[in-house]
Formats: sequence, C-alpha cells, structure tokens
Amino acid sequence: MKYTEVSFTITPVDPCRDLLVDALGNEGPYDSFVETPDGLKAYVPTNQFDPDWLHQQINEINSQFPISNFQFSIQEMPDKNWNEEWEKQHKPVLVTAENEKKVWVRAPFHEHRTDIDYEIVIEPKMSFGTAHHPTTYMMLSFVAELPMQDKRVLDMGCGTAVLAILAKMRGAKYVEAIDIDEWAYNNALENAQRNNADITIRIGDADLIRQREKSNDSFDIVIANINRNILLHDMDAYASVLNTKGILLLSGFYESDIPALQQQAQTLGLKLMETKIREGWCALMFCM
Repeated sequence: MKYTEVSFTITPVDPCRDLLVDALGNEGPYDSFVETPDGLKAYVPTNQFDPDWLHQQINEINSQFPISNFQFSIQEMPDKNWNEEWEKQHKPVLVTAENEKKVWVRAPFHEHRTDIDYEIVIEPKMSFGTAHHPTTYMMLSFVAELPMQDKRVLDMGCGTAVLAILAKMRGAKYVEAIDIDEWAYNNALENAQRNNADITIRIGDADLIRQREKSNDSFDIVIANINRNILLHDMDAYASVLNTKGILLLSGFYESDIPALQQQAQTLGLKLMETKIREGWCALMFCM
C-alpha cells in the first residue's frame, strides 16, 4: 500500500500536537504518527489523503488554541511493506531505575529476556507510551523505584498503559488507568490482557475522578504523563483523590515548565520531593 507522509511544524507544539493526533487518528484515516522536536509526522494511505479535510482539522484546532506557526509538507512514500519496516525500526527499551531495577519494554516481535526484573510487552499502535520517549522512561523509573505493594494506583492519560502495567507487576492491589483517546483505551485493554495485568481501564478525562468521594475512593499514587497545560488544568482533580501522604507523579513537560507546575502544586498542598530530567524533559514527584 502506498502512503503519504505529512510533516507538520507547529508552534506551540503542546497541546496542538496532541489535538492533531486525536483529530487525524480518531476522526480520520491517519494510522501512524512520529513525534518530532517541532511537530509531527503523520502517515495516511495515499488513496485516502484529502487536503481539504486536513485544512478543516487545522482550522478547528486553531479555533481552540491559537497557533502562531503551522506549516506542513507532503511527500508520497515508496510502496513497501510498512509493517515490516516499522518492526525493523521499532527497538525495545531497557529502563534502569536508580534502585537498579531493570524494566524491559518490548513489542511482541522482540526477544524475550529473563535477566531483568520486569518485562512488559507493548503493542504501541497509535498510543503514547513505549519507553522510547524520555518522559515515559522517567516515569517507568519512578514506578520501579517507589513501593507499590498493596497500593492503590491511578494512571491518568495512560496511553498504552505501560505505567499501569508495571505498577500492577510490582504488587499494587488496585490499578486504574484512564485515557480520553479511544485508540489508547482499546490499546490499553489489549496490553493489559497481553501482560496478564488485572487493571481497570476507563475512557474519559479528569471529570471521571472529580466527582469521587475522597474518603471512599482515593489513591496512594497518582500518575499523569500528559502535557503542561492539561496537568495545570487537572492537577486539582489528581490531588483531590490522593490519600494523606499520597504521591503524585507528573511528566510530559520541559525543564522550563517546572516553576509553573510547582507553584500550582503548592497551592494544592503538595510538596516537591524529587526531580528527574532527561533530554530536556522532566518528571516530578510530589507528596501530599
């Protein structure tokens, strides 16, 4: 099958890139995406590429979040077996936490390893969370380092559910994973089953937890690897379901975003306990 590659340059990248992936993937025929430092590469079967429909999606995003720079170029890709090509390029990832725990994240077609602590098999499809991105890597290391035995864990914006799966593997007694994206929801269900992880997976956003009674339905650890704007908007919801001395793990933003997130956390009674930085991206651990 012939594919067309559409390369986007976007300012601001967040949250416009996530909105673009959602529009092109959920509402349209685009079936794979590659994040770039300044935007996105999206792939669509050439016979389904519609430039008018694409411009309509861009205009709708611009009406929600004004875009100061939005450019894209179109290139028709050579006809080849793209599943085979993707498998060649998609590499497994070894995450080594500070406590020396090792997490091997691989696709079904990668080698099985027995010399590591935790092996997670992920079929990423269009969902975010394969450990290749620095934010996922850092969050996996947090989950590998923190005590999980008998904990209640909530994973917001779960993507592939890789973080939720690791929490369950490490002994969490209850794990709930939520994502607003239908692709991610279905992918998370598949990955949980593939890894024999008993996880409650729901489709939705922070409104699913805003109405909960804290005393009856709270969590010891809340994980959110999303983006700066959503984290700032929804941090109050995350904090509202945290137990006393509960832990909030945040990632999906740059080092320059730390002050804004820390200030918001302080207004909610959260104290910054640890910071991880990898390739300019950050992950923060707060305690209630």
